[in-house]
Amino acid sequence: MAERPYIVGNWKMNGTRSMLAEARAIDRSSQRLMKVEVALAPPFTLLHAVHREVEQIGVGAQDCHPGADGAHTGDISASMVSDAGAKFVILGHSERRQDHGETNTLIREKAEAALSAGMRVIMCCGETEAVRDEGKAESFVSRQLKASLPERIESVTDSLTIAYEPIWAIGTGRTPTVEDIEAMHRTIRTLLVDLFGAEEAEEVRILYGGSVNAENAKELLSADEVGGALVGGASLTAESFLGIVIAAAEAQEQ
Repeated sequence: MAERPYIVGNWKMNGTRSMLAEARAIDRSSQRLMKVEVALAPPFTLLHAVHREVEQIGVGAQDCHPGADGAHTGDISASMVSDAGAKFVILGHSERRQDHGETNTLIREKAEAALSAGMRVIMCCGETEAVRDEGKAESFVSRQLKASLPERIESVTDSLTIAYEPIWAIGTGRTPTVEDIEAMHRTIRTLLVDLFGAEEAEEVRILYGGSVNAENAKELLSADEVGGALVGGASLTAESFLGIVIAAAEAQEQ
């Protein structure tokens, strides 16, 4: 498994140019925390500005359209976000699946477009509380992820990251037990091995997301098969986000 943890901040629908100061602060501190790979996904309106402001951290987009161009008012293609400075795209997030009705097929098409544009894909997956309570979480996530991923990826190691986000834990302050997270991440790893072979799949980082903060990050990031975190609200300020990055660095030293 890849050694350096990957901590990604998803700003969601937050941020104006005043938040560039937070991005700069995160970038400067990340230069002293080289044991951790750090990235931010600002809204489309800040992609180019954040890309120009930072030196060390990665910059990515929160979505892209599956088409290359055309009459799609309000949409942005993979090549357009790449041109703005994005190196990766977050796809399959539960908020896109639920709020915009995105299907696994559409998400797969978006992933194919992002890969064709030369970007990495962070593919999200996760179950609802009802599915978890029914004892079907692992089988549900396996089916969802398999249906969302492109069948062929030229270099899985260089192109793919998975983010497991139990929907009931996003922004709620609730988190699964470490044992539950480890079990799900092992299930995802097994699926990746089945799809892409052991050599490639073992290098894919599987992130955890869902109410990650500076207080619980070290325990979560020390769990088996957890290769980093996809962070929402706690990524909006340098102070709270860097607490998670520091916890990731400390987890590496254990």
